[in-house]
Amino acid sequence: MTRSRNACTRRDRARVGADTAYQNARQNSDKQNARIEHDKALARVMTAVLKDDTELFRQFSDNEGFKKWLTDTVFALTYDKSGNSARPG
Repeated sequence: MTRSRNACTRRDRARVGADTAYQNARQNSDKQNARIEHDKALARVMTAVLKDDTELFRQFSDNEGFKKWLTDTVFALTYDKSGNSARPG
């Protein structure tokens, strides 16, 4: 599962980081509002993933532990307090 978590984290980080609404909130809002936009962006990414990876979507939808881990991890990787775009790595 660690290997698949790493793969989905890299992919989702890039997709969420590229979300225009999240970029705008990250650059022009406080951390709380950026987190709200992040969570919405991640939900949009997960909905798009449904077409490609039903198991990942099922885990995100049905497994609260996985959803919390993914949400917290992607936010930490994409949120830059200075408002700069966090770069996928």
